[in-house]
Amino acid sequence: MQKPLAGLSRRNLVRELTAGVTLLAIAIPLNIGYAQIAGLPPTAGLYALIVPTIVYALAVSSRQLVASPDAAAAALVASSIGGLAAAGSADYATLALAQAILCGVMFLLLAVFKLGFLANFLSKPILVGFVGGLALDILVSQIAKMLGVKIDSGGEFVDKVTGLVTGLGTTNPVSLTISVLAVAVLLLGKRYLKAVPWALVVLVVATLAVVLLHLDDLGVSVLGEVPAGPPAITWPIIDWTMWLALIPSAMALTLVTTAEGLLVSRSYGEKRGYATSPNRDLFAFGLGNIAAGASGSFAVGSSTSRTAAMDQAGSRTQLPSLVLAVGTLLLLLFGTALLADIPSPAIGAIVGVAILPLLGVKEFAQLWRADRFEFGVGAVCFLVTLFIGSIPGILVAFVLALINLAKRAANPAIDVLESSGEPRDSLLDEAPKGEVTAPGVIVVRLAAPLFFANGSVFDDAVKKAVRRATAAGNGPVRHVVIDMEAVTDVDVTGAESFEALLTWLEREQIELSFSRVRADARRRLDKLDLLGDHDVYETNRAALAALVPMKGDA
Repeated sequence: MQKPLAGLSRRNLVRELTAGVTLLAIAIPLNIGYAQIAGLPPTAGLYALIVPTIVYALAVSSRQLVASPDAAAAALVASSIGGLAAAGSADYATLALAQAILCGVMFLLLAVFKLGFLANFLSKPILVGFVGGLALDILVSQIAKMLGVKIDSGGEFVDKVTGLVTGLGTTNPVSLTISVLAVAVLLLGKRYLKAVPWALVVLVVATLAVVLLHLDDLGVSVLGEVPAGPPAITWPIIDWTMWLALIPSAMALTLVTTAEGLLVSRSYGEKRGYATSPNRDLFAFGLGNIAAGASGSFAVGSSTSRTAAMDQAGSRTQLPSLVLAVGTLLLLLFGTALLADIPSPAIGAIVGVAILPLLGVKEFAQLWRADRFEFGVGAVCFLVTLFIGSIPGILVAFVLALINLAKRAANPAIDVLESSGEPRDSLLDEAPKGEVTAPGVIVVRLAAPLFFANGSVFDDAVKKAVRRATAAGNGPVRHVVIDMEAVTDVDVTGAESFEALLTWLEREQIELSFSRVRADARRRLDKLDLLGDHDVYETNRAALAALVPMKGDA
């Protein structure tokens, strides 16, 4: 088992500490913004950087993955809890704690029972659509904050857009100026001097401007007083019916984090040459979320952007996360007075620029070029999440994933092979040629397990192959050989379709044989009584040699 802080040595200690300071500068302004997106006080975002971060950093197998609430998770928290309690109320905060604990329990169950594969159902188009819908919803709220326009940030997307458009006449010119300058600095700085923590620079300069020029007297909204002190250990006390009501949203948060977190963890492990353990990572997410719920924060996920920033800074350990936790604690103990005058337009600009990549514009363009069906899957998921809600969005995502899976499973590669074993004629093409492998013999290969989704498809394909070969003038087909190399399993429904095919072949006086049957598939075929007295050949060549009078080897 990999030790905590694996990879740390005297040689890289200074670099890791410096990366930790960079992470602190990035995380504090973002987490304040994410807490506001979630409908929680700024302290909820800062508390997430202390106990949950320490617990996660000491338990995870990844040396680089940074755990924290992110924009998508914050939006999901707001949309799911907003219908159960009023944003900003004590009940709302309590539900957020309970939701984080439920996420933690689910992560632990995934780790113990090794169920992380379930997140694989959230394919790239689904994740792009789901996160993109949440991001656009967030962006509208941040634009309103940047303009100084008051809207109901907990409302539906259409209501937010309507409130923003109708409220444009109340735009505060000073807030707009702060926002424009902040966005310009963030975008230009990110392009030309990536190493500088521009979010912190914007936050400090904007706050100084508010204090020195008294911009709050001109209508600029500020963060306000932030309670000082470390997070207190607590436990949410709510009715059991409310625990049940939080389960769907906790599942959505858990699955999205699992899909993204494990992918990022594995990719950086492979990139930097160290081993990662998916189940240990899930276990770490579980502990981190329970710690979040017990210390006044909200659901914790993986931060792709901060992980990338740490990788660029040369960090290869979890020490920066520990530096982040210590720095945040010191800020809460001694520096909360510095946070009171942070202007809301600056926070809106920082969060808005941070979530722009989450809109998925580039990814949608790639999907459009690569696969229109997958683009459609992402687009539907995007629209449902945006206009109906995050929970319906994740449910639709799973339905679309199953449809996509069934669509591909129901159309496996089914080919007539040449005598060399190469595909000669795809039986699922629009215009198959009706060819045979050898005179009177067709070798058909199914490149998938035979099960309920493709059993009838395979049955029809073999029948069509026989009919088309005869119609093409290749003579009567007397032998059909099923190449079983790629058939790893057969279910009951697939077996029934296969039995129907056997009956048809017998009626047509066509002999059936098998070749290259895998050992596990053979046991399954025997159990389903499908092999019968049919010949089974080790190779296709052996089958052709036995069935076709030839000179030499086939």
